[in-house]
Amino acid sequence: MEPRISLITLGVSDLARSKKFYEALGFPTTWSEEKGVVFFKTSGTALSLFPLKELVKDIGDNREAKFPAFSGITIAHNTKEKHQVDEVMALVEKAGGKIVKKPQEVFWGGYSGYFTDPDGHMWEVAWGAFPFKADGSLDIP
Repeated sequence: MEPRISLITLGVSDLARSKKFYEALGFPTTWSEEKGVVFFKTSGTALSLFPLKELVKDIGDNREAKFPAFSGITIAHNTKEKHQVDEVMALVEKAGGKIVKKPQEVFWGGYSGYFTDPDGHMWEVAWGAFPFKADGSLDIP
C-alpha cells in the first residue's frame, strides 16, 4: 500500500456560499449543493465541502460543531510562476476571502501569502517551493 491523501474535506457553515467562493477561484465541479456535499477536481488531492454539523455527526464522537480561529492546519496552492501568487490572491479578495498575509518574499527563498476562506480555513498560496511533475503534482525530493 502506498501512502496518499486522496481527499480533503472542509466543514463549512453555508455550502452554497462556500461552493460559490471556490468556483470563483477556478475550482471545477460538477456537483451541486443540493447533493449535500460538493467535490472539486484538482491536479492533485481532491477537495470537498460538507456542512460542518453533518461532518461532526459523521465523525460521531459528540464534539462541538464550531469553527476554530486557527486549527494548526494550512492547505497550500502552489503556483508554477511567481506572478500567479498575486493573481490567485486577487481572485481570493474579489471572491470575498480574507487576505491574512500579503504575498511577499519568504525566508525559504520563495514567494507566498495566506488567506482564509469564508469559514476561516487557512490557505497558503506559494511559488518556488518545489518543481512540478508532468501530471501537475509537486515533485518533492
